[in-house]
Formats: sequence, structure tokens, C-alpha cells
Amino acid sequence: MNLLEIENLSLTIAGHPVLKDIDLEIRPGEVLGLVGESGSGKSMTALSVMQLLPELAHAKGRVTFDGIDILAAPEEAMCRLRGDDLGMVFQEPMTALNPVKTIGEQVAEGIRWHTGASRPDAEARARAILDRVGLPEARFPLSRFPHELSGGQRQRVVIAIACALKPKLLIADEPTTALDVVLQAQILDLLRDLVEESRMGLLLISHDLAVVAEMADRVSVMRHGEVMESGPTARILSERNHPYTRQLAEASTHVPARARPPEDTGNEETGNKERVPLLTVSNVTRDYPGRRRGLFGKPEPFRAVDNVSFSLLPGHAVALVGRSGCGKSTLARMILALDRPTAGEIRLDGEPLSGKSEHELRQARRNMQVVFQDPYGSFNPRHQVERLVAEPLHLLDRKPSATERREQVAEALRSVGLDPADMHKYPHEFSGGQRQRISIARAIITRPKLIVADEPVSALDVSIRAQVIDLFADLNQRLDLTYLFITHDLTVARAITDEVMVMDEGRIVERGPTADVLARPGSEAAKALVSAAPDLERAITARLARENAQG
Repeated sequence: MNLLEIENLSLTIAGHPVLKDIDLEIRPGEVLGLVGESGSGKSMTALSVMQLLPELAHAKGRVTFDGIDILAAPEEAMCRLRGDDLGMVFQEPMTALNPVKTIGEQVAEGIRWHTGASRPDAEARARAILDRVGLPEARFPLSRFPHELSGGQRQRVVIAIACALKPKLLIADEPTTALDVVLQAQILDLLRDLVEESRMGLLLISHDLAVVAEMADRVSVMRHGEVMESGPTARILSERNHPYTRQLAEASTHVPARARPPEDTGNEETGNKERVPLLTVSNVTRDYPGRRRGLFGKPEPFRAVDNVSFSLLPGHAVALVGRSGCGKSTLARMILALDRPTAGEIRLDGEPLSGKSEHELRQARRNMQVVFQDPYGSFNPRHQVERLVAEPLHLLDRKPSATERREQVAEALRSVGLDPADMHKYPHEFSGGQRQRISIARAIITRPKLIVADEPVSALDVSIRAQVIDLFADLNQRLDLTYLFITHDLTVARAITDEVMVMDEGRIVERGPTADVLARPGSEAAKALVSAAPDLERAITARLARENAQG
């Protein structure tokens, strides 16, 4: 008997068709992968099951969960189901969590509401599930608030809330997007264990085909609100009969063509010693006060970055990889002069960044720009693209006229593959990939020498990610840009960078040509990252082998 059955589900919002004749089914103990690009209808399918649809939404068809007609169920019945038999992990943890409640309160809340447990019992159960998702009490007490956690840690809290009562069906909407590969592997193992232990059904929504290939028994491929094809995961992802499935698989492993010879890595130990580094980081350390222990205890300092040294040569792309919390973003903030080192020195073009006033830093800020992970969050939604892209122009010595500014914005937009006419639109009028292109246009408008890209493609689906990676490679060649890519995605590092630096507990523990480090990692941290990184072809081969062994 199926745990979930979706038959001929169609959905319109304000008369606009979103889903068309969707058919899906999940049996107890089964994992169904739902893949497709942004806007394909994956999340709306999940929200239809949870009956959390937006206003003006109209659904027709049949959605049956454990014998219950979901579309006809009253809100009171859905409130009993949600959080108990039906659990959901939302993609964006910060908006899914209440910022004024502690993580302990938020995990315990559902336990108390559904089971009637006492506060101490609910807190004990909350503590147990938080321990299980990798948030041990010694480091993450129940009294922590969401803003005190990293993005990956907040996602673990959301997973703990969803799994606290061992639901019959768990819907996981991009549950590992914000996590590093080691933690991603741990969370996927946890979800796999829950499926096996309690025969829980799992609807896994993801744009990462490698994750789906590892986890899902069956897969459904969606596009434009329709299911293109469905079937056993190994067959669908290995045969790739449908052109769209083939397109997604090719985009997942896409590597852009780059003109620079792969051996020209800029590694000072292997050559190019005559070239002057653009960026030099020398013995940089960053300490933070830390938490006070006891009423009269002194705060114990926390060392986020520990004696880091490296240099970047002009025109080269270098990846900084490591687990969440290893110090990557802290180091990036110091390079961008948004934070000051406790010790050590950072030089850009031979000029030290430390000790300079904001006015003196203007030239340095002109020569280095940043591309953030979430472009929408970095834009003022009330400003048009022209104003957003032109923001860094205030760093120039001479303020451009209105006509000059418009021309520079148009040229920046053309450089990233957008129409200059787009400058009169607002951020909400663009897709995620287009917004990231706008973010890149803003970064290059001052013709900087260095761009720091902080997880620039982690929030994008695979085909858009391939396009943005191609854009980064093209700009690297045309403008001779130097990149520092901060990422936990080794696929991105392999695709776009000459060198990779592995960071662990505040230190650079390994550095070398990207292909060499990822093929033959030397440090334990690098080995852990490489072994945990999902690989599409490897996952398909392993699944086929398991199916053949089972007969």
C-alpha cells in the first residue's frame, strides 16, 4: 500500500498554471527523488502535500496520505498531521526558524504540542535529536538562538524539528544546500537511517543529481510543472532517455573550457616565481572573545583563523575549501578589509590593508569586490538594477556623470550576458541565475583585480550553475581577473580553479593544483572532503551494482 499517492494534481495561482497532471507515489520505507530546475514545480508539489499553499492557489486532483484525502482535509486535521505524521525540512533555515525563540524551545514545541509531554521531557527529547543531527550539548546548548548559529547549523535545527517525532513521511526540500560535504554526508546518512528504522517515506527534493543518485530508490524529473519521466533511479539517470534528464546530467558535471594551460597554477613552489603576487596574506590570526564560563569566569577567546599565510598571483583562480565553521568566511572578511586581523598582515598590490582609514581603503576596495552566496539578499529590493550595479562607482576618484554611469552599467550587464534594458527592472523580476549575473556585474563594474566569491553558485540549480561557472571562466580570461572562490562544493572547485587551499580549524592544511589535491589528497581534512563529496557517475555505478547483486 502506498503511503502517499498524488494523482492528476494540477495547481493554479491567481489563474496562472503552476502544476499540470502530476502523478507521484511513495511507499513506506521508500525514498523518491524529485529533481528539476528552479521554477519546475518541485516545491509547489511539496507544499500541496502539506497544504501550505499561497493565497489565490487552487488545486485539483487527488492527494492521499496514509488514507487521508489531503486536499479535502480541514485545517484542524492538517495541524494534527504537520509535525507529527508529516514533517518538512524547508530550504531556507533562517526564515523557517523563529528568531526570538531558542533552538531548544523550537524543537521541544512540536513535541509538547503533539504528545502532551512535560517541559523537561520535551527538552530531553529535543536534546537527543539535536545530538543526533550533529549539534552536541557541549557546543550547542538549548539556550542558543538561531542568529548564533551558522547556516549549516541552522539547517540541522530545522531537520531536528522535522524528525523529532519520527514522521511517517518526511519532505526534504533541498535539505543539504547550505551544508559542507562532510556534514551533508552525515545528514543524508541520518535521513537514510530514519527511513530504514521506522519505514519512513522520504520525498527528497534536490537539484543535486549526485545526492539523488545516492539516496533515492526512484526519481521523478520535473520541468515547467510537469513530470518528464519517472522510474528507478539507476535506470533513469544512467540511460537518460529524456533530453531534459540528459541536459541536467551533463550540467551536473560541466567543466568550462579555459585557455590557460592547467600546469600554469601560479604555485610559487613549482614556478612563476618572477611574478609579483596580487594578494599576500602573512601569518594572519583572528581571535574573538568567546563565551563567559560561569558568573565570574573570564571569556575564553576563540581562534577563528590561526596563523594563515598564502599569496595569489594575478589572473589565477584559487578555491578555499573546508567544512562549515573552519574560518573561510572570517578570512574572506579580513581580505575584504571588513574585519581586522588580531595579528599578521594582508597586502593587496603590495599595500597593507591594516591600519588604513576608510578613506584610505577606497582604492583597495575599488580593486577588490565580492560576489555573495544569496544575490537576492544582497540587493535592496526597492532599487532598480541600474542603481544596484552602479553602487561601487562611488569608489572611483572621479564621480561619473549620469550618462557615463548608465553607459558603464550597460557595459557591465553586457559583460555578464544580460540586456542593458534590464537596468530598469527590479531584482524580483529576475530568476536566481540572472540575479547572480547582476551581482557579478556589480562586482566587475569598477574593473577590480580581485573578486572574492563566497559560495556563488551553491543556491543555483545545476544548469544555471553551469552557465554562471562558464561566465566566471570567461571573465577570468577576458578581464584577467583573480578569483578567490570560497566553497564547500568540490565540483565547483574542480571546474573553475587552478589551485585549491584546504582549511581546517582555522589553518590552511593543504595547498596545490586543484586536480592533484582532489585526486590525491594528503591531509586528513582534504581526504574527508573528497571522500564525502557526492559524485554522479560513482553513485550510479554503485546503485547499479547493488541492484544487480539483489537479483
